[in-house]
Amino acid sequence: MASVPSLASSVEQRVADALASALPEAGAADPLLRRSDRADFQANGILALAKKAKANPRELATTVVEGIPTGDLIREIEVSGPGFLNITITDRAIVETLAARAADDRLGVPLSPSAGTTVIDYAQPNVAKEMHVGHLRSAVIGAAMVEILEFTGETVVRRHHIGDWGTQFGMLIQYLLEHPHELDHKSEEEVSGEEAMSNLNRLYKASRALFDSDEEFKTRARARVVDLQAGEPETLALWQRFVDESKIYFYSVFNKLDMDIQDPDVVGESGYNDMLVETCELLEQSGVAVRSNGALCVFFDEYKGPDGNPTPLIVRKSDGGFGYAATDLSAIRDRVGNLKADTLIYVVDARQSLHFKMVFETARRAGWLNDEVKAVQLAFGTVLGKDGKPFKTREGETVRLVDLLDEAIDRATSVVREKDEERGLLTEQEIVENGLQVGIGAVKYADLSTSAARDYKFDLDQMVSLTGDTSVYLQYAYARIRSILRKSGDRCPVAHPELELAPAERTLGLHLDGFGALVEEAAAEYAPHKLAAYLYQLSSLFTTFYSECPVIKPEPELVVGENRLFLCELTARTLSKGMSLLGIRTPEKL
Repeated sequence: MASVPSLASSVEQRVADALASALPEAGAADPLLRRSDRADFQANGILALAKKAKANPRELATTVVEGIPTGDLIREIEVSGPGFLNITITDRAIVETLAARAADDRLGVPLSPSAGTTVIDYAQPNVAKEMHVGHLRSAVIGAAMVEILEFTGETVVRRHHIGDWGTQFGMLIQYLLEHPHELDHKSEEEVSGEEAMSNLNRLYKASRALFDSDEEFKTRARARVVDLQAGEPETLALWQRFVDESKIYFYSVFNKLDMDIQDPDVVGESGYNDMLVETCELLEQSGVAVRSNGALCVFFDEYKGPDGNPTPLIVRKSDGGFGYAATDLSAIRDRVGNLKADTLIYVVDARQSLHFKMVFETARRAGWLNDEVKAVQLAFGTVLGKDGKPFKTREGETVRLVDLLDEAIDRATSVVREKDEERGLLTEQEIVENGLQVGIGAVKYADLSTSAARDYKFDLDQMVSLTGDTSVYLQYAYARIRSILRKSGDRCPVAHPELELAPAERTLGLHLDGFGALVEEAAAEYAPHKLAAYLYQLSSLFTTFYSECPVIKPEPELVVGENRLFLCELTARTLSKGMSLLGIRTPEKL
């Protein structure tokens, strides 16, 4: 495995060295290098340095240029305006760097030197409740961040903090106790997610109706909550049946989303029960939490309610029951103390931001979070319908996630089938498989191509469109390159550093070289949308390259053709790797 320094970092180093010798008192100065439309790169850092040193920026720029060797990496440098440097690199340097990337399984992307352990809390459905469109973003964004961070060398622990505890279970367990066959399965064979969910739905509705209409049942249900919290064996066994039935359903949905969720990663609210009392004691003994009207609370000067009084975080209620805060704080203790995490990421709806700010601040005061261990909420916005309002069915109900995914797969399959009618490349089985990968890819990409914090519109017509910023456009670009490589006959992809590059080849090459830096940025900022934007631009640049630079027809000169096939192959590998980091598959034929 060979990490390949990017052209940008090599150029930056040369400019920084020349700056240091031209202006030693500046120390290690940042040349502020960026891509430019006037040259390959522009360095803008000289202006600020000249101002600081009370020097003439153009004169300083000229001195710096004199100290930069040209020939192997840099072809030419010119001083422009008040002291910008426009830098053009050699074609040889571009091709040699790309060849080094192509020779490495990881495309030359380095592992992070500061890799640690991150726990990501994402995809948090509730037991005995249907998953709806609101669960989509947590699952999709969390799964992409797991892949991106693992690719940079981070040790990632997945955690699915399912809602599997609380007062509603008293009602469900009591009903099941009195109607013992309600969760029985129709046959011994494997149960489908749909059957499991319809069992749970039916039982939930029936128990809720009884709870609302029968005072005696309500009393028995409330007593059952006490038994559950006390760990009474029969009650726990019935509770476990709800969890198991729900997992059959959850896993069927995650499977449809093409996500791998393992049993040990599912640690729900119940997983922290044994720690709750101790968490409260630690907070009270250290003075972080205080008693207020019988409840154990943490107060913050900066968070006030509408009445102007501080809004407390309630850790334990006055009746002795524990709030979400007690569970979340216990989870932090577990993740830091037992899992040895130095970063905790919570992929949770932005509407819960205040709760998490208070929880994290409480954990800091208690010493569970500190300069070495940080917690961040990767907060996401709402999924909207085409009308720009929160996504609902016509009846005003929340949209079931399964229905949404099925519809996306149906639409995508139609698009794949129509496109194939012209060419007849695919078998029926391939159409169905590709429809699945394109449909699920479309849903994920629409989510991931928007900054997580923003709301986004769920518009299936747009998502499965072959044009524009969609995953289908990227998947077709990949499949098209695979087709070009299949049709290349006896010509092989070979890098030829001695060649002069056409403008479209240079632009594509420079973008390909930026993949590692971009992955590093997406990992550091928890920003999968930056990776999506990079891949869309890569596909667009490839389209321009392919239309301007003949690869197969009209047949270019042998070495030119080999070099262009090399660019095609590296583009395909980069697209496929980038898409897999977003959790999206790239079919070989489309």
